[in-house]
Amino acid sequence: MYLAAGEPLAASIPIGFTVVTPATAPIAFRTNTIGWYRDFQFSLFLILPFLLMLVLGGFVAGSAVIIWSLVAGRWSLVAPLGALMSTKPQRAKWWFATYVVAVGTSVWLQVVSNTQNSLPEWLRNSLFAMYVLAPTGIAFLLLRRFAHQRDLASDLLRREQERPENLLLNVLPEQVAQRLKVNADSIAEHCDSVSVLFADIVGFTPMSEALSPDAMVGVLNDVFSPVDGLAADFGVEKIRTIGDNYMVAAGLPERRDDHASALADMALAMRDYRADLPDGTSPLMFRIGINSGPAVAGVIGTSRYQYDIWDDTVNTASRMESHSVPGAIQITAATRQMLGDAFECEHRGTIEIKGKAPMETYLLVGRAPTG
Repeated sequence: MYLAAGEPLAASIPIGFTVVTPATAPIAFRTNTIGWYRDFQFSLFLILPFLLMLVLGGFVAGSAVIIWSLVAGRWSLVAPLGALMSTKPQRAKWWFATYVVAVGTSVWLQVVSNTQNSLPEWLRNSLFAMYVLAPTGIAFLLLRRFAHQRDLASDLLRREQERPENLLLNVLPEQVAQRLKVNADSIAEHCDSVSVLFADIVGFTPMSEALSPDAMVGVLNDVFSPVDGLAADFGVEKIRTIGDNYMVAAGLPERRDDHASALADMALAMRDYRADLPDGTSPLMFRIGINSGPAVAGVIGTSRYQYDIWDDTVNTASRMESHSVPGAIQITAATRQMLGDAFECEHRGTIEIKGKAPMETYLLVGRAPTG
């Protein structure tokens, strides 16, 4: 267009750029001087529009072509926005300062220069519109890409932040995990009244001797995964599993008056649950014990957190399980009293409990009929 309008000197500037750029690119890649080539491109996009305006007579006469020196396209590097994207921000500010000087000089040149060009008014206005719309359009696309990458980075950061939090929730109750995030000091509290359940798989030890390690882990996972679901359904807190032993408590860390009833309902669901052996020959069953009373709960450890409870209530619940009947639920008198008339229980009598005095125990049968 410059040639057609009778401005060969102005036309030689973009023509020179289209010749020099592809000619120097292979050299830069062959000699591994990409940094030099990048800076060379920055310089060309800063200098050549300025020279073009100098030849044409200033800012208005040159249709504001100097704006091309600002933006950066995805497929080309242009100073100073290109420098901001591909170099350190400290360097980019000097490119921008140079751009400001170039714009100021072109405006001053428009005022003091008497240089006239032969571009017709319609072409000058058309170029003005093109030189404004094209660079600002590129700038818009760059900012949109930046916003997209920012959103991706924010989403990735959020996911990374959620990962340790989810891991923490897998080993700690939510209320305890929230407290630990605020204060990493030791967490311990006395609970006036809780219920504790222990359960193990009847005959698992001899069965495990005939299973490979992978098969044994698979059986435990198949058995206890649904039990975890029962704990969530009844709103009780799984404490831990050790081998085929499962421990769960109710009434902590969140207090509830019906902790004995909630744990009794879960025990009944566990008793009625059946899981087949890998060969499908016979179902597995639980031996279950429950006790109620005061306990101490807290977080143990600093590198591998564990929420645990301890006190005589816990020890007695473990004894109820070990002295229970296969496929049955043995409870203490304390738990029986808390259950009241809502559940049917069979008096088992006084039995010898290892490490403790003889204790009166009951077998939990089920919910009492209504009506």
